[in-house]
Amino acid sequence: MGVKHGRDYEGILTDLTEAIGRIPDRYVFFEMDAEEWSRLGEREQLEVDEALAEDLFYALGTESLIPVGGGVVIHDKNQHRINILIGEEELTFVPLI
Repeated sequence: MGVKHGRDYEGILTDLTEAIGRIPDRYVFFEMDAEEWSRLGEREQLEVDEALAEDLFYALGTESLIPVGGGVVIHDKNQHRINILIGEEELTFVPLI
């Protein structure tokens, strides 16, 4: 189902892909280690990030908080956005409207 949104889905996915790309160890979500990740080319890493963004978008429809490596992705229903956090520091957010 995914999260409710008013923006273009493709735009949200593009922004979410970029935002989660800022989580250094995001590959852990797919049970990869740093060596496996480093063997991927830049294009392959982007494809994994795009798949992760799509998975997160749909999963956030039922789970409001999802750990991704050392970060956390949170659906903020009240602010209509997806927050991407590492520790206590907000990295960025993706607006849904």
